[in-house]
Amino acid sequence: QVQLVESGGGLVQAGDSLSLSCAASGRIDSTTFMGWFRQAPGKEREFVAAVRWSGGNTYYASFVKGRFTASRDNTKNTAYLQMNSLKPEDTAVYYCAAGTSPFKYDFWGQGTQVTVSS
Repeated sequence: QVQLVESGGGLVQAGDSLSLSCAASGRIDSTTFMGWFRQAPGKEREFVAAVRWSGGNTYYASFVKGRFTASRDNTKNTAYLQMNSLKPEDTAVYYCAAGTSPFKYDFWGQGTQVTVSS
């Protein structure tokens, strides 16, 4: 079992930056991938980024590449999503997740709202 708690969401203006955190507890090991997803109103949840717990390899959706950076701090058991140059279309509830591959996740956080005003 893995428990995940996101924080850092909020209301910002277009062009601003925001950093999300995901504190993890439980069974986190070298095989774990930490993923970030988002779900906007009326839309399906979509993959945003992922980082491998061991080694720090990162993966990104094309629409955030160059703007968002996924990272992790093993000493704090925390994953991060640094979001720069935010756009109104980035408005969504952002979720972190833990799994054993970049695109398969078994455990989810509660989500944090990110709202970008124009």
